[in-house]
This record gives sequence, C-alpha cells and structure tokens, in this order.
Amino acid sequence: MSSPSTDVAWLFPGQGSQYVGMGRDLAEARAEVAELYRWADGLLGVPLSRLCFEGPEEELTQTINAQPALLTTSVAVLLALGGRLTDTGHLCLPEHLPPPSLVAGHSLGEYTALVAARVLTFPEALRLVRERGRLMGEARSGTMAAVIGLEEEALEEICRACADEGPLVIANYNCPGQYVLSGATGAVSRAMEEARRRGARRVIPLKVSAAFHSPLMQEAASGLARAVAQATFAPAAIPVMANTSARPLTRPEAFAQELISQVCSPVRWQASLEAMWAQGVRRFLEIGPGTVLAGLVRRTLPEAEVQCLGTWEQVRTLLEGGR
Repeated sequence: MSSPSTDVAWLFPGQGSQYVGMGRDLAEARAEVAELYRWADGLLGVPLSRLCFEGPEEELTQTINAQPALLTTSVAVLLALGGRLTDTGHLCLPEHLPPPSLVAGHSLGEYTALVAARVLTFPEALRLVRERGRLMGEARSGTMAAVIGLEEEALEEICRACADEGPLVIANYNCPGQYVLSGATGAVSRAMEEARRRGARRVIPLKVSAAFHSPLMQEAASGLARAVAQATFAPAAIPVMANTSARPLTRPEAFAQELISQVCSPVRWQASLEAMWAQGVRRFLEIGPGTVLAGLVRRTLPEAEVQCLGTWEQVRTLLEGGR
C-alpha cells in the first residue's frame, strides 16, 4: 500500500477524452471492472459497455452516451487500482494509489471527482450524468471555438466587442494561452475572425451541438436542477476543487449548487490547478481516458509531476512498482 501523502491531486477528464475501446483492457484484466460495466448497463438500461469497448464512435460521442461512458471508465480505473464499490455504490479508495489531498474534474469529470470524494454514490452520479448528457445534447443554441496563442485579456476584449451579436463568453480557461469561446453562433464566428486578426496561433471551431458553459445553457441548467434536487449529497471525504470558483468544497449543499451553476459557468481549470499548487500539491494523477489534463498541467505548472492512469498497461506499471 502506498504511504500517505499530502501533495497529490487526482484529476478526472471530461467530454472529448472518450475513444472507442476505452476500458476494454481493464475489464479483461479485472473481474471487478467487468462487473462495474455490467452494473452500469443495468442501471441505464443501455449497452454502455458495448459502446465503450466497440463503438460505433458516432454513437459513443453523442453527449448522452459520452458522459456516462467517461464517468464509468474513470471509476473503472480506480477499481483496477484496488478501489472497490460497496453494495450501495460508495467508493472505497484504491489501496495502490497515494491518497489525494484534493480531487478535481474537468466539467463532466467533476462528477467522477464527487464519486472519488464519496459525495455521490456511483449509481447516483451515473443517473445525473445521463440526464446532464441528455439535456446538453438536446440543446441546440450557439456553438464553441478553441483559441490558442492569445492572452486572456485579449480574448475578454474580443468577447466585449462581439457582444452585440449575442451572448459570448470564455467557457474554458484551460491553461495559459489556451481558451474556449462559447456563445451565439454569430458572435463566435465574428470572435474567431477577430482572434485570427489579433494573431492567435490556432482558432478551431468545435464539433458541439450547443454553447456549453455559457448563458445559453440556462434551460439545461434548469432541467439539471430538478434532477439534482432528487440526489443525496454527503460531506466530502476529500476536498473537491470546484470548476466554477477554483475553490475547495466540502459541504453537501455546496455541491448541489456547483453542479447546477457549472452548466452555464466557465470551467476555471487553470486557476484550479494553480490553487492546488498553492495548497502544496506537487503530483497530479490523471485518472481516466486520454491525456488531455496531463498536458494542461504541464503547460500551467511546468515543475509539477504528472502521471496518466487510463489503460491497463499504465495501471500495471504502477502496480508493479513504477510511479
């Protein structure tokens, strides 16, 4: 068992990190992981495991499927590392991972962080992200674009300049020089042109159905509020760094409000990483599919130690004594 540490944070990825085949190697290696996927299939009444393991990609990437798929696969990694779920779905922390002083998740990943912190049970979180995915997938207003190579202040100026075209905000503060715009289609289109004119290295329209993390998601937030009102939140066993404020939360009522606010509010990921660093975190573990968050840590905190844990090979390396 790893010795206790006060300088470790667990990070959980959000939508966009999914890929066909994720979790399959973990399920083949660990019976408890295979059982987790069967449990998720039964809870949702859809073949989530098949979508994760076999696709098709077009179906897996649909928001209503991608969100529960990512939650389940990230929890699967925790089980592969020695964690377990009780009969009620509460997570017992993995014995082969250093216990974290903080946990955080990027957008959707915040739900996995709440499972890790024992705020939500796995079935409760799965129900919520399925509904969140449905509501967000049904939204059809606005669009998003990634902007790389401009300063935050310049993008804020662009948002103000394009506001006459409709709502426009910075939806993701991912790391220095990497941001995501979200808002009315006309406003985003004009902002993309202005960002290129001001010298952005890359401006990339995103393949999304709506303007996530913007005021245009108010209807989805209202729908999610009804689902959240039926959920049971427990005090956090581990502080959770909130997306919307970049502050650690522990009280049950704070999490309910965070999940509702998060739908329309920016993801302050860079500030969250900097806040964790300020609290003494020096090692960050990305737990779940992909390596997106590890890249953001390296660009925000060059001196941090970063490790990705999303495949059986990565898990086995750690179990066999590698860091």
